[in-house]
Amino acid sequence: MAAEIINPSTTLETGTRSGTGTEADTAGQQEGDHTGNTGNTGTTALTGGTAHPATNPTGNPAAGAGGDAVRGPALDGFPVDPVFALHRGGKMEVAATVPVRDADDLSLAYTPGVAEVCTAIAEQPELVHDYTWTSNLVAVVTDGTAVLGLGDIGPRASLPVMEGKAILFKQFGGVDAVPVALDCTDVDEIVETVVRLAPSFGGVNLEDISAPRCFEIEKRLKERLDIPVFHDDQHGTAVVTLAALRNACALTGRSLGDLRAVISGAGAAGVAIARILVEAGIGDVAVTDRKGVVHGSREDLNPVKRDLAAYTNTAGLAGSLESALAGADVFIGVSGGTVPEQAVAAMAPGSFVFAMANPTPEVHPDVARKYAAVVATGRSDFPNQINNVLAFPGIFAGALQVRASAITEGMKLAAAGALAAVVAGELSADKVIPSPFDPRVAPAVTAAVAAAARAEGVARR
Repeated sequence: MAAEIINPSTTLETGTRSGTGTEADTAGQQEGDHTGNTGNTGTTALTGGTAHPATNPTGNPAAGAGGDAVRGPALDGFPVDPVFALHRGGKMEVAATVPVRDADDLSLAYTPGVAEVCTAIAEQPELVHDYTWTSNLVAVVTDGTAVLGLGDIGPRASLPVMEGKAILFKQFGGVDAVPVALDCTDVDEIVETVVRLAPSFGGVNLEDISAPRCFEIEKRLKERLDIPVFHDDQHGTAVVTLAALRNACALTGRSLGDLRAVISGAGAAGVAIARILVEAGIGDVAVTDRKGVVHGSREDLNPVKRDLAAYTNTAGLAGSLESALAGADVFIGVSGGTVPEQAVAAMAPGSFVFAMANPTPEVHPDVARKYAAVVATGRSDFPNQINNVLAFPGIFAGALQVRASAITEGMKLAAAGALAAVVAGELSADKVIPSPFDPRVAPAVTAAVAAAARAEGVARR
C-alpha cells in the first residue's frame, strides 16, 4: 500500500510502487504484475499527528498541535529532514474518549464498574459492538512482503506505512485502525493468527502482502470470519479505477459495454480491476503479465491467472501488451515499465489511458494526451489521481456502520458508483475523479456501502 496523500516526491509514503501509484506492487514483487467517528462507543480512540515526550526522549515532538513537522536532530545516521522529523515517535497514539479525573471516574472506567459490562457481554456477546471500540476498529494487517516499491522489507520496516494507513482511516473515514505487522509469511500461519486476533476488531484490512499469497489469505479469512475482510491493494484500486472509468465514459458519451480494455499487470490490483470491470459490464478486458496476454491456452498460468483467463479476454487475444493495445479503448497500467508511444498511438481514437505506476507512469501524461481523451495517473501532481484513499475509508465506515458480516461485490460496485457521482456534474478531461480532500467523498461512499450491505443481506444493524 502507500499512504496515498503525500506528494510523490516524498518517497516514504508514495514510494516507487506501481499500480494506483499508491496501492499496487512492482513487477519484481507481485509476479511481474501490477503491482469523524462513525459510532465509537468505546473508551479509547486513535489520533494522529502528535508525538509525546514519553516516546521521544530527544524532547523533539514529531509534530506540534497543528500537525506541522518539526525538524529534529539526526537519528542513527539518517539525514535531518521533514520526513524523519514527522515520523519521530510515530504518527499515531491512543487517546481516551472518557475522562479519568478522580476515583469515581476510575471506578466506572475500570474496576469495579467495568465488571458489569464484562458480565453483560459474556451473557450477550453481540453487546461487544455497543460497549467497546470494536465496532469502529480495523486491523491493518501486513507481513511486510510487498511494501511500496521496496518489496519484502519485513514487518518492522513496514510499520511507518501501516501507521500512515491507520491515520488515513481516521482522517478520511472516522474509523479507528491499528497496525498489525506479523513476523511470518506462511499462509496458514497468517490466517490462523488473524483469526485469533479477530475478536478485538470490527474489520480486517490486508495490506502489502505479496501475490499470489494475498489472494489465498483473503479468501480463507473471508471464509473463517464474520467481519469485513478487505485487501485494499486489490479492491480499493479497483473501486477507484471503475469510478474514474465510468466518468470518462459519461464525459465522452460512451458506456462501459462499448469499451475494450487492456490491463498491464496480473497481480493483486490487475486481477481485482479486471474482476470489477467484468462485474460492471465492460465490453471486454484482457490482462497481460510479463509473458504477454493471459489466455486459457497458456500452460504457465498459476491458479489465479487460470481463473482470470476464464472470465476475461473474450476476443481470444494472444501475444504482447503492445499488440493487445492495437485498437483498444482503454489502457490500465498497474505494472510499471514503459509502454512505447507507438503502442498508445495505435489505440482507438478517443481512448482512455490510466497509467498508474508511481512515481513513473507507464505512459507519461504528456505523451498520453496526444492520443487519449482522458488521462489518469497515480500521482498527485497530475490531474485524475487514482488514489485508494478515495475508497477504503468510506467502504469500511459504511460496512462498520451497519455491522456488515462481509464486503460484497455489490458493496464495491456501490462505492464506485457513489464516488463517480460526487463529480458527475463537474466532469472534464482533467476531472473524472474527485480529489482525496473533497469533503463529499467519504460520506457519499459510506452511505452507498451501508445501503448496499442492507440490500444484500449482510447488514446486522
